[in-house]
Amino acid sequence: MRSAVWFLGLAILAAPSTVPDAYEWHLPPGVPRPRVPADNPMTEAKVRLGRRLFYDTRLSGNGTYACASCHQQKLAFADGRARALGSTGQAHARSAMSLTNVAFNASYGWADPKTRTLEAQMAVPMFNEHPIEMGIKGNEKAIVARLIGDAADARRFEQAFPGQPVTLDTMVKAIASFERTMLSVSSPLDRYLYRDDRTALSAAARRGMALFFSDRLACAQCHAGFNLSGPTVHDGSADAMPSFHNTGLFNVDGRGGYPPIDRGLFDTTHAPADMGRFRAPTLRNIAVTAPYMHDGSIATLAEVIDHYASGGIQSPVKSPRLKGFAITDAERSDVVAFLNSLTDQEFLSNPALAPVTSSRQ
Repeated sequence: MRSAVWFLGLAILAAPSTVPDAYEWHLPPGVPRPRVPADNPMTEAKVRLGRRLFYDTRLSGNGTYACASCHQQKLAFADGRARALGSTGQAHARSAMSLTNVAFNASYGWADPKTRTLEAQMAVPMFNEHPIEMGIKGNEKAIVARLIGDAADARRFEQAFPGQPVTLDTMVKAIASFERTMLSVSSPLDRYLYRDDRTALSAAARRGMALFFSDRLACAQCHAGFNLSGPTVHDGSADAMPSFHNTGLFNVDGRGGYPPIDRGLFDTTHAPADMGRFRAPTLRNIAVTAPYMHDGSIATLAEVIDHYASGGIQSPVKSPRLKGFAITDAERSDVVAFLNSLTDQEFLSNPALAPVTSSRQ
């Protein structure tokens, strides 16, 4: 229990920023304020506009896809697919990552060490051609024209970006502002640790928490901190170096090779040691984001635990952290109970994150 509080309580020590902010975060104890780029300060008007744009299919080249097509609120802003589909129906090599607490990421994407902001990340789904995601490339003028031609939209852009033209850049900044409000901070684990609700966690979940943070399972070596993820950043924190791990899913050539469709960080760096290395995502709301791993190759949480217990496939480039461990059926059930305690029903049904239902919103 003491280890769990140490890992999850880091955020309480975060230094508050002295920079004024027009947006009221209303954060509960233990949750740091997200870092916000200087060139895109938060405002209520931007968040309102970004919420509309996030669910707007007019932002795709063919007018059929929105950000929300791959990032659905009930699934913690993932899509439930092993491999995401783009606006033209093309399958991707990877699953769509959850946007739970996305504002705290030190890097974005499964294996991209250079993309460090939400604004920069959006260029990937917007302009990718192999495969096509939103299909914006070549349709930029048409997409802007769709929004300029709507008087209500033009008014919303003026409120969010006074004196600025409607551009893809302002669209991106508005959506990023909305995504920074996707904060999941009310799970049973949050209530147990930060709000002194001793009834929030079952006995099984408490046992599972002890196992999760134990030296034997060592899950927190990769899924650490208040976000139970890889490195995070927040307002007032230092920059964090992204980390990536080979979790022993493949060894197709006897030398640790991954399938050519997706070789993780190696496809960016071409360094042999980076073969099959991917970012550790947040475990918050993990119970609703199946299937698991970058390619959706593991169906259930119990099977994920068994994979790590086995130590994964033997490989010369597998992370040395994957040593395997012994676990009983009862202990596996307890760890699953703990992972289920990370489900935040308030987040999954928060009306402020849902599609706009009124022209006044």
